[in-house]
Amino acid sequence: MPIVTVTLRKPKTKEFKARLLKTIHAALVEIGVDANDRFQRVIELDDVDFQFDDSFPDVRTRRTDSFVLIEILLGVGRSVKVKKHVINRIVERLSAHGMDPENLMIIVQEVPWENWSPAGGRTPEA
Repeated sequence: MPIVTVTLRKPKTKEFKARLLKTIHAALVEIGVDANDRFQRVIELDDVDFQFDDSFPDVRTRRTDSFVLIEILLGVGRSVKVKKHVINRIVERLSAHGMDPENLMIIVQEVPWENWSPAGGRTPEA
């Protein structure tokens, strides 16, 4: 049950945000996430509320106002190979749509299953 949060600077078009979310979801489905398991949000902030360094730690160009921070919460149990696959597919697909991969930061964080309650206080069986 992934939870996706995308943080970016204002203003971005509805189409841009929809493409981001669709791309991320498609990469998650590739690793076995159910196509209906879609819980995503976009946080769009002014530059004063979303600050970042334009080159840290090893950016090859410079981050711009088009910088996108993608955070994905996943239940534990996926291999490093699978998590790298998700990251690589997101970067590949967004790059194919003209996004500079140096303007993307992706963080995948695993959450133990006992820390999830998708509805009614019930916790999933791992």
